[in-house]
Amino acid sequence: MVASEVKSLASQTAKATEEISAQIAGIQGSTKNAVDSIATIATTMDEINRVTSAIATTVEEQTTVTREIARNASLAAEGTGTVASNVTEVTSAISEANRSAEDVLGSTQELTGAAKRLQTSVDSFLAEVAA
Repeated sequence: MVASEVKSLASQTAKATEEISAQIAGIQGSTKNAVDSIATIATTMDEINRVTSAIATTVEEQTTVTREIARNASLAAEGTGTVASNVTEVTSAISEANRSAEDVLGSTQELTGAAKRLQTSVDSFLAEVAA
């Protein structure tokens, strides 16, 4: 009778060990997925940093261009002989600045979208991890 119970306990222990092994494998798989997700998030954050730096550089360049436009406008007001040509140059420069501003706005909107997608990914990831 004792041998039968020992055999039964051994069988139950083996089954429990298999279940634990399966659970450990599942946890390891989830951990790998979490690590992969974190790596993806880090890559996305690097990309966001790169785009943000590019936007900052563009804004600095636009500020410089805007200052140059203001300087050119002042010079144009002073010189009556060159007013017509200076106005054309200023108009062109303003159009360029507006295009640059629109490009920066577009980049900013893309960055905002990327940040929202990143937040959604992080939220989903955290929800998966919490579950």
